[in-house]
Amino acid sequence: MSTINKTQLFTASCIALVVTAMTFAIRAGILAQLGTEFRLSDTQLGFVNSMAFWGFPIATIFGGLVYNSLGPRKLMIIAFISHLAGLLLTIFASGFWGLLISTLFIGFANGSVEAACNPLIADMYTKNRTTMLNKFHVWFPGGIVIGALASKFMTDINLGWQLQIALMLIPTLLYGVMFFKLTFPKNENIVSDTSVNIKNLFTPLFVFIAICMTLTATTELGTQQWVERILGSSGASPMLILAMVTGLMAVGRYFAGPVIHKLNPTGVLWFSSIIATIAIYLMSNATGSMVYISAILFAIGVMYFWPTMIGFVSEYIPKSGALGMSIVGGAGMFATGIWQPVIGSWLDTERAKALSSGMSPESAELVAGQATLGNIVFFPLLLILLFAILFFTRKKLESRRVPQSDHEK
Repeated sequence: MSTINKTQLFTASCIALVVTAMTFAIRAGILAQLGTEFRLSDTQLGFVNSMAFWGFPIATIFGGLVYNSLGPRKLMIIAFISHLAGLLLTIFASGFWGLLISTLFIGFANGSVEAACNPLIADMYTKNRTTMLNKFHVWFPGGIVIGALASKFMTDINLGWQLQIALMLIPTLLYGVMFFKLTFPKNENIVSDTSVNIKNLFTPLFVFIAICMTLTATTELGTQQWVERILGSSGASPMLILAMVTGLMAVGRYFAGPVIHKLNPTGVLWFSSIIATIAIYLMSNATGSMVYISAILFAIGVMYFWPTMIGFVSEYIPKSGALGMSIVGGAGMFATGIWQPVIGSWLDTERAKALSSGMSPESAELVAGQATLGNIVFFPLLLILLFAILFFTRKKLESRRVPQSDHEK
Protein backbone atom coordinates (compact mmCIF):
# COMPACT_ATOMS: atom_id res chain seq x y z
CA MET A 1 0.00 0.00 0.00
CA SER A 2 3.09 2.25 0.03
CA THR A 3 2.45 3.45 -3.54
CA ILE A 4 -1.21 4.17 -2.80
CA ASN A 5 -2.13 7.78 -1.98
CA LYS A 6 -4.80 7.06 0.61
CA THR A 7 -5.50 10.74 1.26
CA GLN A 8 -6.26 11.55 -2.38
CA LEU A 9 -8.38 8.42 -2.80
CA PHE A 10 -10.32 9.32 0.33
CA THR A 11 -10.80 12.92 -0.89
CA ALA A 12 -12.03 11.80 -4.32
CA SER A 13 -14.43 9.37 -2.62
CA CYS A 14 -15.80 12.21 -0.49
CA ILE A 15 -16.39 14.42 -3.54
CA ALA A 16 -18.26 11.56 -5.25
CA LEU A 17 -20.42 11.23 -2.14
CA VAL A 18 -21.11 14.98 -2.25
CA VAL A 19 -22.65 14.48 -5.69
CA THR A 20 -24.76 11.61 -4.35
CA ALA A 21 -26.00 13.81 -1.50
CA MET A 22 -26.70 16.81 -3.72
CA THR A 23 -28.99 14.68 -5.88
CA PHE A 24 -31.10 13.99 -2.78
CA ALA A 25 -31.13 17.58 -1.53
CA ILE A 26 -31.80 19.31 -4.83
CA ARG A 27 -34.47 16.79 -5.78
CA ALA A 28 -36.16 17.48 -2.42
CA GLY A 29 -35.90 21.22 -3.12
CA ILE A 30 -37.42 21.05 -6.61
CA LEU A 31 -40.22 18.53 -5.95
CA ALA A 32 -42.84 21.28 -5.79
CA GLN A 33 -41.58 22.80 -9.06
CA LEU A 34 -41.63 19.41 -10.77
CA GLY A 35 -45.14 18.74 -9.49
CA THR A 36 -46.39 22.07 -10.82
CA GLU A 37 -44.61 21.99 -14.20
CA PHE A 38 -45.52 18.41 -15.06
CA ARG A 39 -48.84 18.32 -13.14
CA LEU A 40 -47.81 15.43 -10.91
CA SER A 41 -49.49 14.30 -7.69
CA ASP A 42 -47.48 13.57 -4.55
CA THR A 43 -47.96 9.86 -5.24
CA GLN A 44 -46.42 10.30 -8.72
CA LEU A 45 -43.59 12.36 -7.22
CA GLY A 46 -43.10 9.49 -4.78
CA PHE A 47 -42.57 7.12 -7.71
CA VAL A 48 -40.01 9.54 -9.20
CA ASN A 49 -38.20 9.66 -5.85
CA SER A 50 -38.33 5.89 -5.57
CA MET A 51 -36.36 5.45 -8.80
CA ALA A 52 -33.30 6.90 -7.06
CA PHE A 53 -33.75 4.49 -4.17
CA TRP A 54 -34.36 1.49 -6.46
CA GLY A 55 -31.46 2.31 -8.79
CA PHE A 56 -29.20 2.35 -5.75
CA PRO A 57 -29.70 -1.32 -4.69
CA ILE A 58 -29.46 -2.50 -8.30
CA ALA A 59 -26.02 -0.88 -8.43
CA THR A 60 -24.91 -2.10 -5.01
CA ILE A 61 -25.91 -5.70 -5.75
CA PHE A 62 -24.12 -5.53 -9.10
CA GLY A 63 -21.13 -3.68 -7.63
CA GLY A 64 -20.87 -5.99 -4.64
CA LEU A 65 -20.86 -9.09 -6.85
CA VAL A 66 -18.21 -7.77 -9.27
CA TYR A 67 -16.08 -5.74 -6.81
CA ASN A 68 -13.56 -8.56 -6.37
CA SER A 69 -13.07 -8.92 -10.14
CA LEU A 70 -13.51 -5.35 -11.42
CA GLY A 71 -12.14 -3.43 -8.45
CA PRO A 72 -13.15 0.03 -7.19
CA ARG A 73 -11.59 1.99 -10.09
CA LYS A 74 -13.81 0.46 -12.78
CA LEU A 75 -16.86 0.78 -10.54
CA MET A 76 -16.13 4.49 -10.14
CA ILE A 77 -15.90 4.88 -13.92
CA ILE A 78 -19.38 3.30 -14.13
CA ALA A 79 -20.59 5.71 -11.42
CA PHE A 80 -19.15 8.72 -13.29
CA ILE A 81 -20.79 7.80 -16.61
CA SER A 82 -24.12 7.06 -14.90
CA HIS A 83 -24.08 10.39 -13.02
CA LEU A 84 -23.44 12.30 -16.26
CA ALA A 85 -26.21 10.41 -18.08
CA GLY A 86 -28.72 10.79 -15.25
CA LEU A 87 -28.14 14.51 -14.73
CA LEU A 88 -28.31 15.34 -18.45
CA LEU A 89 -31.44 13.22 -18.98
CA THR A 90 -33.10 14.96 -16.01
CA ILE A 91 -32.34 18.40 -17.44
CA PHE A 92 -34.00 17.48 -20.74
CA ALA A 93 -36.89 15.45 -19.26
CA SER A 94 -40.29 16.33 -20.68
CA GLY A 95 -42.60 14.54 -18.27
CA PHE A 96 -43.23 11.77 -15.76
CA TRP A 97 -41.51 8.97 -17.67
CA GLY A 98 -38.45 11.07 -18.50
CA LEU A 99 -38.06 11.89 -14.81
CA LEU A 100 -38.43 8.22 -13.87
CA ILE A 101 -35.69 7.05 -16.27
CA SER A 102 -33.23 9.84 -15.49
CA THR A 103 -33.69 9.42 -11.74
CA LEU A 104 -33.05 5.67 -12.11
CA PHE A 105 -29.68 6.47 -13.72
CA ILE A 106 -28.82 8.83 -10.86
CA GLY A 107 -29.79 6.18 -8.31
CA PHE A 108 -27.59 3.63 -10.09
CA ALA A 109 -24.68 6.09 -10.03
CA ASN A 110 -25.19 6.77 -6.31
CA GLY A 111 -25.21 3.05 -5.55
CA SER A 112 -22.06 2.52 -7.60
CA VAL A 113 -20.27 5.17 -5.52
CA GLU A 114 -21.17 3.37 -2.30
CA ALA A 115 -20.36 -0.08 -3.74
CA ALA A 116 -16.87 1.11 -4.69
CA CYS A 117 -15.96 3.49 -1.87
CA ASN A 118 -17.19 1.72 1.28
CA PRO A 119 -14.99 -1.39 0.79
CA LEU A 120 -12.16 0.78 -0.56
CA ILE A 121 -12.09 2.76 2.69
CA ALA A 122 -12.47 -0.37 4.83
CA ASP A 123 -9.49 -1.84 2.96
CA MET A 124 -7.31 1.27 3.34
CA TYR A 125 -8.19 1.93 7.01
CA THR A 126 -8.69 -1.61 8.25
CA LYS A 127 -7.80 -0.81 11.90
CA ASN A 128 -10.35 2.01 12.18
CA ARG A 129 -13.13 1.06 9.84
CA THR A 130 -16.30 2.45 11.42
CA THR A 131 -14.62 5.74 12.37
CA MET A 132 -13.27 6.31 8.84
CA LEU A 133 -16.56 5.24 7.25
CA ASN A 134 -18.25 7.84 9.46
CA LYS A 135 -15.72 10.44 8.28
CA PHE A 136 -16.41 9.43 4.67
CA HIS A 137 -20.14 9.68 5.27
CA VAL A 138 -19.66 13.19 6.68
CA TRP A 139 -20.03 14.19 3.06
CA PHE A 140 -23.51 12.78 2.60
CA PRO A 141 -25.03 15.28 5.05
CA GLY A 142 -22.31 17.73 4.02
CA GLY A 143 -23.39 17.43 0.41
CA ILE A 144 -27.03 17.80 1.42
CA VAL A 145 -26.15 21.09 3.16
CA ILE A 146 -24.49 22.29 -0.04
CA GLY A 147 -27.39 21.10 -2.18
CA ALA A 148 -30.12 22.41 0.12
CA LEU A 149 -28.61 25.88 0.42
CA ALA A 150 -27.89 26.01 -3.31
CA SER A 151 -31.45 24.93 -4.10
CA LYS A 152 -32.97 27.51 -1.74
CA PHE A 153 -30.77 30.32 -3.08
CA MET A 154 -31.42 29.42 -6.73
CA THR A 155 -35.16 29.02 -6.12
CA ASP A 156 -35.35 32.35 -4.26
CA ILE A 157 -33.79 34.18 -7.22
CA ASN A 158 -36.08 32.34 -9.64
CA LEU A 159 -33.47 30.11 -11.28
CA GLY A 160 -35.21 27.10 -12.75
CA TRP A 161 -34.89 23.51 -11.62
CA GLN A 162 -32.85 22.62 -14.71
CA LEU A 163 -30.04 24.93 -13.60
CA GLN A 164 -30.12 23.38 -10.13
CA ILE A 165 -29.60 19.94 -11.68
CA ALA A 166 -26.83 21.31 -13.95
CA LEU A 167 -24.95 22.61 -10.89
CA MET A 168 -24.17 19.01 -9.92
CA LEU A 169 -22.18 18.46 -13.13
CA ILE A 170 -19.30 20.47 -11.60
CA PRO A 171 -18.40 18.11 -8.70
CA THR A 172 -19.19 15.12 -10.94
CA LEU A 173 -16.50 16.16 -13.43
CA LEU A 174 -14.12 16.88 -10.54
CA TYR A 175 -14.31 13.42 -8.96
CA GLY A 176 -14.15 11.79 -12.39
CA VAL A 177 -10.87 13.54 -13.23
CA MET A 178 -9.38 12.72 -9.81
CA PHE A 179 -10.20 9.00 -9.91
CA PHE A 180 -8.86 8.53 -13.42
CA LYS A 181 -5.39 9.64 -12.22
CA LEU A 182 -5.06 7.56 -9.04
CA THR A 183 -3.72 4.09 -8.25
CA PHE A 184 -6.03 1.85 -6.20
CA PRO A 185 -5.21 -0.82 -3.58
CA LYS A 186 -5.74 -4.49 -4.40
CA ASN A 187 -8.04 -5.81 -1.66
CA GLU A 188 -5.29 -6.42 0.88
CA ASN A 189 -7.44 -6.27 4.01
CA ILE A 190 -10.89 -7.50 2.98
CA VAL A 191 -12.03 -11.02 2.08
CA SER A 192 -12.12 -11.12 -1.73
CA ASP A 193 -13.44 -14.64 -2.32
CA THR A 194 -16.95 -14.02 -3.69
CA SER A 195 -18.19 -17.52 -2.79
CA VAL A 196 -17.16 -16.93 0.84
CA ASN A 197 -18.79 -13.48 0.73
CA ILE A 198 -22.09 -14.93 -0.53
CA LYS A 199 -22.08 -17.70 2.08
CA ASN A 200 -21.82 -15.12 4.85
CA LEU A 201 -24.87 -13.23 3.60
CA PHE A 202 -27.04 -16.06 4.90
CA THR A 203 -25.93 -15.95 8.53
CA PRO A 204 -28.53 -14.92 11.16
CA LEU A 205 -26.54 -11.81 12.14
CA PHE A 206 -26.30 -10.52 8.56
CA VAL A 207 -30.01 -11.07 7.91
CA PHE A 208 -30.81 -9.29 11.19
CA ILE A 209 -28.64 -6.29 10.28
CA ALA A 210 -30.11 -6.11 6.77
CA ILE A 211 -33.62 -5.93 8.25
CA CYS A 212 -32.49 -3.20 10.66
CA MET A 213 -30.95 -1.29 7.75
CA THR A 214 -34.30 -1.12 5.97
CA LEU A 215 -35.68 0.67 9.03
CA THR A 216 -32.73 3.00 9.71
CA ALA A 217 -32.56 4.13 6.08
CA THR A 218 -36.30 4.81 5.85
CA THR A 219 -36.21 6.71 9.15
CA GLU A 220 -33.42 8.97 7.89
CA LEU A 221 -34.00 9.32 4.15
CA GLY A 222 -37.77 8.87 4.11
CA THR A 223 -38.05 11.95 6.32
CA GLN A 224 -35.35 14.03 4.60
CA GLN A 225 -36.54 13.44 1.04
CA TRP A 226 -40.02 14.78 1.85
CA VAL A 227 -38.96 17.63 4.12
CA GLU A 228 -40.22 20.34 1.75
CA ARG A 229 -43.64 18.74 1.34
CA ILE A 230 -44.03 17.63 4.97
CA LEU A 231 -42.81 20.82 6.69
CA GLY A 232 -43.68 23.41 4.05
CA SER A 233 -46.63 24.75 6.07
CA SER A 234 -45.20 24.33 9.57
CA GLY A 235 -44.03 27.93 9.90
CA ALA A 236 -40.38 26.96 9.36
CA SER A 237 -38.23 26.96 6.22
CA PRO A 238 -37.93 23.33 5.00
CA MET A 239 -34.67 23.84 3.12
CA LEU A 240 -33.10 25.63 6.09
CA ILE A 241 -34.21 22.77 8.34
CA LEU A 242 -32.68 20.27 5.92
CA ALA A 243 -29.43 22.25 5.84
CA MET A 244 -29.37 22.57 9.65
CA VAL A 245 -30.11 18.87 10.22
CA THR A 246 -27.53 17.65 7.74
CA GLY A 247 -24.95 20.18 8.92
CA LEU A 248 -25.23 18.81 12.45
CA MET A 249 -25.02 15.27 11.06
CA ALA A 250 -21.80 16.13 9.23
CA VAL A 251 -20.19 17.52 12.39
CA GLY A 252 -21.31 14.51 14.41
CA ARG A 253 -19.92 12.04 11.91
CA TYR A 254 -16.60 13.85 11.67
CA PHE A 255 -16.10 13.49 15.42
CA ALA A 256 -17.63 9.99 15.57
CA GLY A 257 -14.43 8.21 16.61
CA PRO A 258 -14.55 8.86 20.38
CA VAL A 259 -18.31 8.17 20.49
CA ILE A 260 -17.93 4.83 18.70
CA HIS A 261 -14.97 3.74 20.83
CA LYS A 262 -16.79 4.76 24.02
CA LEU A 263 -20.22 3.27 23.33
CA ASN A 264 -19.32 0.49 20.86
CA PRO A 265 -21.22 0.42 17.52
CA THR A 266 -24.11 -1.47 19.16
CA GLY A 267 -24.52 1.22 21.82
CA VAL A 268 -24.38 3.98 19.21
CA LEU A 269 -27.14 2.32 17.19
CA TRP A 270 -29.40 1.70 20.20
CA PHE A 271 -29.15 5.22 21.64
CA SER A 272 -29.60 6.68 18.13
CA SER A 273 -32.89 4.82 17.67
CA ILE A 274 -34.23 6.15 20.98
CA ILE A 275 -33.37 9.76 20.13
CA ALA A 276 -34.73 9.45 16.57
CA THR A 277 -38.07 8.15 17.87
CA ILE A 278 -38.43 11.05 20.31
CA ALA A 279 -37.44 13.56 17.63
CA ILE A 280 -39.88 12.43 14.95
CA TYR A 281 -42.71 12.24 17.50
CA LEU A 282 -41.98 15.82 18.58
CA MET A 283 -41.73 16.94 14.96
CA SER A 284 -45.15 15.42 14.22
CA ASN A 285 -46.69 17.82 16.77
CA ALA A 286 -44.46 20.86 16.31
CA THR A 287 -45.02 24.21 14.62
CA GLY A 288 -42.91 27.35 14.36
CA SER A 289 -39.69 27.42 16.38
CA MET A 290 -40.37 23.98 17.93
CA VAL A 291 -39.84 22.45 14.48
CA TYR A 292 -36.19 23.58 14.64
CA ILE A 293 -35.70 22.09 18.11
CA SER A 294 -37.16 18.73 17.14
CA ALA A 295 -35.11 18.81 13.94
CA ILE A 296 -31.91 19.18 15.98
CA LEU A 297 -32.87 16.06 17.95
CA PHE A 298 -33.62 14.29 14.65
CA ALA A 299 -30.11 15.10 13.40
CA ILE A 300 -28.57 13.63 16.55
CA GLY A 301 -30.78 10.56 16.24
CA VAL A 302 -29.98 9.64 12.63
CA MET A 303 -26.43 11.00 12.18
CA TYR A 304 -24.67 7.70 12.93
CA PHE A 305 -27.17 5.25 11.45
CA TRP A 306 -25.90 4.67 7.89
CA PRO A 307 -22.10 4.62 8.32
CA THR A 308 -22.25 2.69 11.59
CA MET A 309 -24.44 0.01 9.96
CA ILE A 310 -21.94 -0.34 7.10
CA GLY A 311 -19.07 -0.34 9.59
CA PHE A 312 -20.81 -2.97 11.73
CA VAL A 313 -20.96 -5.35 8.75
CA SER A 314 -17.31 -4.68 7.92
CA GLU A 315 -16.14 -5.28 11.49
CA TYR A 316 -18.49 -7.99 12.79
CA ILE A 317 -19.21 -9.92 9.57
CA PRO A 318 -15.84 -9.46 7.82
CA LYS A 319 -16.11 -12.57 5.65
CA SER A 320 -19.03 -10.96 3.80
CA GLY A 321 -16.43 -8.61 2.28
CA ALA A 322 -17.33 -5.82 -0.13
CA LEU A 323 -20.50 -7.70 -1.06
CA GLY A 324 -21.83 -7.57 2.51
CA MET A 325 -21.34 -3.82 2.79
CA SER A 326 -22.97 -3.27 -0.60
CA ILE A 327 -25.96 -5.54 0.05
CA VAL A 328 -26.71 -3.88 3.40
CA GLY A 329 -26.58 -0.43 1.80
CA GLY A 330 -28.74 -1.69 -1.06
CA ALA A 331 -31.29 -3.13 1.37
CA GLY A 332 -31.63 0.28 3.01
CA MET A 333 -32.18 2.12 -0.24
CA PHE A 334 -34.50 -0.56 -1.64
CA ALA A 335 -36.75 -0.32 1.40
CA THR A 336 -36.71 3.47 1.25
CA GLY A 337 -37.69 3.25 -2.42
CA ILE A 338 -40.64 1.03 -1.58
CA TRP A 339 -41.84 3.49 1.05
CA GLN A 340 -41.51 6.64 -1.13
CA PRO A 341 -44.87 6.27 -2.95
CA VAL A 342 -46.46 5.19 0.34
CA ILE A 343 -45.27 8.37 2.07
CA GLY A 344 -46.54 10.37 -0.89
CA SER A 345 -49.93 8.63 -0.68
CA TRP A 346 -50.10 9.35 3.08
CA LEU A 347 -49.71 13.04 2.28
CA ASP A 348 -52.34 12.91 -0.50
CA THR A 349 -54.82 11.00 1.67
CA GLU A 350 -54.42 13.13 4.81
CA ARG A 351 -54.58 16.35 2.80
CA ALA A 352 -57.80 15.21 1.12
CA LYS A 353 -59.33 14.33 4.52
CA ALA A 354 -58.39 17.72 5.93
CA LEU A 355 -59.76 19.64 2.94
CA SER A 356 -63.02 17.67 3.00
CA SER A 357 -63.47 18.64 6.65
CA GLY A 358 -63.41 22.30 5.67
CA MET A 359 -59.82 23.24 6.54
CA SER A 360 -57.97 25.89 4.58
CA PRO A 361 -55.36 24.62 2.10
CA GLU A 362 -52.49 25.81 4.32
CA SER A 363 -53.93 24.14 7.43
CA ALA A 364 -54.56 20.96 5.44
CA GLU A 365 -50.91 20.85 4.37
CA LEU A 366 -49.78 21.17 7.99
CA VAL A 367 -52.13 18.44 9.20
CA ALA A 368 -51.09 16.12 6.37
CA GLY A 369 -47.40 16.63 7.12
CA GLN A 370 -47.82 16.01 10.84
CA ALA A 371 -49.94 12.88 10.26
CA THR A 372 -47.30 11.53 7.87
CA LEU A 373 -44.55 12.04 10.45
CA GLY A 374 -46.79 10.29 12.95
CA ASN A 375 -46.69 7.23 10.68
CA ILE A 376 -42.91 7.42 10.09
CA VAL A 377 -42.23 7.37 13.87
CA PHE A 378 -43.04 3.63 13.97
CA PHE A 379 -39.82 2.83 12.05
CA PRO A 380 -37.37 4.02 14.76
CA LEU A 381 -39.74 2.77 17.48
CA LEU A 382 -39.24 -0.79 16.20
CA LEU A 383 -35.49 -0.18 16.00
CA ILE A 384 -35.35 0.51 19.76
CA LEU A 385 -36.31 -3.12 20.36
CA LEU A 386 -34.06 -4.60 17.65
CA PHE A 387 -30.95 -2.64 18.60
CA ALA A 388 -31.51 -3.43 22.29
CA ILE A 389 -31.02 -7.09 21.35
CA LEU A 390 -27.68 -6.23 19.74
CA PHE A 391 -26.60 -4.05 22.63
CA PHE A 392 -27.25 -6.65 25.33
CA THR A 393 -25.45 -9.38 23.35
CA ARG A 394 -22.47 -7.16 22.49
CA LYS A 395 -19.94 -9.11 24.58
CA LYS A 396 -20.72 -12.27 22.64
CA LEU A 397 -20.39 -10.39 19.34
CA GLU A 398 -16.91 -9.01 20.15
CA SER A 399 -15.27 -12.40 19.55
CA ARG A 400 -15.95 -12.13 15.81
CA ARG A 401 -14.99 -8.45 15.42
CA VAL A 402 -12.01 -7.29 13.34
CA PRO A 403 -9.54 -5.72 15.85
CA GLN A 404 -9.87 -1.92 15.94
CA SER A 405 -7.51 0.76 17.25
CA ASP A 406 -8.32 4.11 18.85
CA HIS A 407 -6.53 6.12 16.18
CA GLU A 408 -6.69 6.57 12.42
CA LYS A 409 -4.04 4.53 10.62
